[in-house]
Amino acid sequence: MIVKNDLFDYKDRYIIQDNEGFKFSLDSILLAEYIQNIKKNEIIVDLCAGNMAVGLILSKYFDNNITGFEIQKEVFDMAVKSIEINNLNRLNVINDDVNNIGKYYPKKSIDIMVCNPPYFKLDKTSLLNKNNKLSIARHEIALNLENIFQIANSYLKDTGKLYMVHRANRLDEIIVIASKYNVNVKNIQLITTKEEMEPYIVLIKCVKNSKFGVKIAPEKCIQNLKTYQNIFKE
Repeated sequence: MIVKNDLFDYKDRYIIQDNEGFKFSLDSILLAEYIQNIKKNEIIVDLCAGNMAVGLILSKYFDNNITGFEIQKEVFDMAVKSIEINNLNRLNVINDDVNNIGKYYPKKSIDIMVCNPPYFKLDKTSLLNKNNKLSIARHEIALNLENIFQIANSYLKDTGKLYMVHRANRLDEIIVIASKYNVNVKNIQLITTKEEMEPYIVLIKCVKNSKFGVKIAPEKCIQNLKTYQNIFKE
């Protein structure tokens, strides 16, 4: 069922989603909150926009234009409606495979990329959801880590930034692939949902053509938080 919901506790922000299918997640909120210090007029592109949750939250903090890519038509339609009901003309979403980004942007033209990608590798042991929308959102069917860093290498400006949320158990793979494409991991934030549990989410900031050296923030537990707003505020 397609419904209009509050965007968690972000006042004056609403989102269109399918309560029986595709919905935005806590990971999208954490990713949006992790992104800081955006300069005026910097070009922001969301590689996996979904129903535009990350863009809607970022628009609370920054006045930049934000464009998202969403490959699934039904999810794209929800993103369009989400933008419309919030009357945010500086947000835009493109219904296309982000691997076709070259049709819309020249190389080395984007300042900031954000990405909440599919988390799970696709192989013979993968347990795919019967709902195709959820399978594409969760498994590396249309986009994988290699694709993401290839795109970042080609379309980010020098010293452009890639912000991403992912499963913590794939951090080693992320670092290796990021280095391969010279979009090096510079900041790491590990997230736990309960005290004394291992982190299961990692937030990373990568910078194109940066020198080696990474900052690891103190682990953050989000158990019992009433709001996620400004939780990474420096």
